[in-house]
Amino acid sequence: MKICCFAVLLSLFMTSGLFADQSETIIKLETETGTLEGSLIVPNEKNSVTVALIIAGSGPTDRDGNNPAMKNNSLKMLAEALSKNGIATLRYDKRGIGESQQAVEKEEELRFEHYISDAKDWAELLKKDERFNRVIIIGHSEGSLIGMISARKNGIDKFISIAGPGRSADKTIIEQLKSQPPEALNIALPIIDKLRQGETVDGVNPLLYSLLRPSVQPYMISWFKYDPAEEIANLKMPVLIIQGSADIQVCEDDAKILAKANPNAQLKFIKGMNHIFKNSESDPMHNIPTYNQPDLPINTDLAETITDFIMKDNKHDQANSAAAKNRAAD
Repeated sequence: MKICCFAVLLSLFMTSGLFADQSETIIKLETETGTLEGSLIVPNEKNSVTVALIIAGSGPTDRDGNNPAMKNNSLKMLAEALSKNGIATLRYDKRGIGESQQAVEKEEELRFEHYISDAKDWAELLKKDERFNRVIIIGHSEGSLIGMISARKNGIDKFISIAGPGRSADKTIIEQLKSQPPEALNIALPIIDKLRQGETVDGVNPLLYSLLRPSVQPYMISWFKYDPAEEIANLKMPVLIIQGSADIQVCEDDAKILAKANPNAQLKFIKGMNHIFKNSESDPMHNIPTYNQPDLPINTDLAETITDFIMKDNKHDQANSAAAKNRAAD
């Protein structure tokens, strides 16, 4: 199923007052299989600004960081915090999710490459917008891998990984299953091995059906073949890797793997931040409830760390751009 974006619809419907200094616009991206929808927040500044494309993590996670089972507003809060710091943001519902649900007719037709292509097309949309002087990609969790691949393909200015796994998805899933009863891992290993070989498996045990159901297996086969360490090693632009110390889904070792693969990358550990950017203890009894607390604010160091990384050299770049325009005018 080839995905190409031929038309971009900018739906200029402003949402009612986010803050006095920023506004939100609904953006629609037309593809061959349906419409994708996102939310663009642009600070009300006279000069062009940097824009960050925010890519959500795995599962049915929408543009705000929520899914049908939990609501935490993590990505929405991050977007709003960055916009208050003078950085525009575009976050979107991935195909098959939220307002982009109709872009996938059948789950078994979805491939990881579709997400890569979509991120690339969103980035191209932003690069053509004269309001923005630079385009940054921020990928969260699975969105980190999607982001780093799409960043390499269309000349993004900077890339940021938040809680991005450092190992391929099959290895990450196996590692996460080790915290479950041994039976779950024993059932999963033969299935994962088949998927690695490009073969689907029928008759999945009900214990793991939600994770390894037949309809999602083609997607997992396409996902397993990408190694985040290999992909981030290919990035030539400035890279920032962020990892929370209270993350119980992706560990600090993953961040270290990514940083080792790209020695030029900056590595930042944020104390007390969990997988969905909230302050928490590492104990699951305290950590997991934050996934369903939409009013709990995100860690303040996250937006500040990202802002410092994005804005570094930005004034210098703007001065050079202005000087170049003046020389061209002369």
